[in-house]
Amino acid sequence: MTAHAELAHYRKTPPSTPFAPTSPSTRTGPSAPTTRIDRPRPGDGRLLWRLARDSGTLDLNSAYSYLLWCRDFAGTSAVARDASGRAVGFVSGYLRPESPGTLLVWQIAVDESVRGLGIARALLDGLSARVAAEHGLSSLETTISPGNLASERLFASYATRHGATLTREVLFAPEEFPDRGYAPEVLHRIGPLHF
Repeated sequence: MTAHAELAHYRKTPPSTPFAPTSPSTRTGPSAPTTRIDRPRPGDGRLLWRLARDSGTLDLNSAYSYLLWCRDFAGTSAVARDASGRAVGFVSGYLRPESPGTLLVWQIAVDESVRGLGIARALLDGLSARVAAEHGLSSLETTISPGNLASERLFASYATRHGATLTREVLFAPEEFPDRGYAPEVLHRIGPLHF
């Protein structure tokens, strides 16, 4: 599984964008404090690894890969930080070399303590707006295993908010993986995007 959920049109995203999550009406207790969406730094790698591990749904890559990701793909990734600066969510992605206007979302995770507050949505919107301002963006892609309804809803709502079409097709069949037990990876393509 490569991208799973717990997944704004403006000219240019500053290095750190404040986001005030709101509690859904079904949630009790106060709203979460203001959350900032910004670029990951290499020192965030260990925190992102823990968020991926604790998600319970993401394939966990090596800790080293998260450190590299925060260094080499910071421009196409984002971190959500709480008021203390602690990472409470992230989205990692890259621009496809053969299609530089396409952002592939690799992984998205939100800490259990702040799920349901719209952080995954803010991460996707903030990242795509920043990538659009800095590189241009015409489409967004991710893969989702069948049955991951939270991810499917997250990306379907992204397509709706951005007035784009969502198409699906199997990208990798189970037999293409090196060992058994993998479900097909379904490519979700959203576009055209206009920022």
